[in-house]
Amino acid sequence: MEVIILAGGLGTRLRSAVGEIPKCLAPIQDAPFLGYLLQWLGQYPVEHVVFSVGHLREQVISYAQGRDWPFSYDFAVETSPLGTGGGVRLALGYCKEEQVFVINGDTFFPLNLNAMPFDAPVTLALKPMRDFERYGAVETAGRDGHLQVTAFHEKRPCAAGLINGGVYAIDRRRLDLSALPEKFSFEKDVLEPAAAKGRVGGWISDAYFIDIGIPEDYALSQWAIPAWFAVQKASKAVLAARADTLFLDRDGVVNRLLPGDYVKSWEQWEWMPGIRTELAGWARKFRRIVLVTNQRGVGKGLMSDAQLDAIHRRMQAEIAAAGGRLDAIFCCTALRDDDPRRKPQPGLFFEAQAQFPDIDKTRSVMLGDSPSDAAFARNCGMQFIPLLPEGASWDS
Repeated sequence: MEVIILAGGLGTRLRSAVGEIPKCLAPIQDAPFLGYLLQWLGQYPVEHVVFSVGHLREQVISYAQGRDWPFSYDFAVETSPLGTGGGVRLALGYCKEEQVFVINGDTFFPLNLNAMPFDAPVTLALKPMRDFERYGAVETAGRDGHLQVTAFHEKRPCAAGLINGGVYAIDRRRLDLSALPEKFSFEKDVLEPAAAKGRVGGWISDAYFIDIGIPEDYALSQWAIPAWFAVQKASKAVLAARADTLFLDRDGVVNRLLPGDYVKSWEQWEWMPGIRTELAGWARKFRRIVLVTNQRGVGKGLMSDAQLDAIHRRMQAEIAAAGGRLDAIFCCTALRDDDPRRKPQPGLFFEAQAQFPDIDKTRSVMLGDSPSDAAFARNCGMQFIPLLPEGASWDS
């Protein structure tokens, strides 16, 4: 597997947040964004990476050369700006394989590279989105798995559609860029005319997506990207567990925890990055998946049972739409810490057993993000798996 990373962006909009460093090196907590991108690529048999660099290239070169990577690498250096197309063409000259992935160095879209096809000169990874105006929509024809990109639309408010996710599968045998000028746009001068001729493929992935190119999303990435890796790490442990029943906490596992507050409406809901994809995988493994959650906000009168039920109905519908399921939800809204139904007390486990008599604690596993969840699992006599970002602790 061979990958080009486009790491030469000017980062004009992000400069107010990160200063004079390339976008791809913008710090996410204590590590550069590029490090997270390469960590994701490390899941795949990548043998060669070409870093396409230009603006502030010395910093990217210094970062890459200062680490021991499991792949060989080269730098395609733009001594003067070549546009997105000129940069891709230059980087392709360093490639050895006929089939090459190209990835934006400021976009995190951790799709399944093993599944992405090379069935056109260029195939675009497409991300489904709702209520967006920052990105242009992509129009397609054909059936899932065999899509053709037919048109690209300018940025405008869009209720639902597909966007270009910034990951391309290029078949070099069928893509000839030699006739184009030294500086050109990959989007305007290659993709748009090729799409008009039916030569651009589309492949849809609903993997997590974030573009760190503007300060607002860059700020969100400080939580979201480490959280995605935490979900992946926890999921590996969940799938390896010798169990047929999975218990889940909610806040901090299924959705983002609001420190010192409660999710009181769907507008406040934010999915943990990648969790719906993992839930679909867990649905194939486990006979039962049960959510157990303390929701003291109801007991405090900050929200009603009806509001909580509405949130959970929407949550279950979106999980089901992604191919997952929850077989039951058990909530404790009590205020007292010693209430037998309130975690870490085991009352919710016994309620689940009453509804599903086949649940056995020795064949059950609990996924949670707090000491209370760990104690709940211990009190029930089942295995516990933590969901925490790398290096995090219970009190962080």
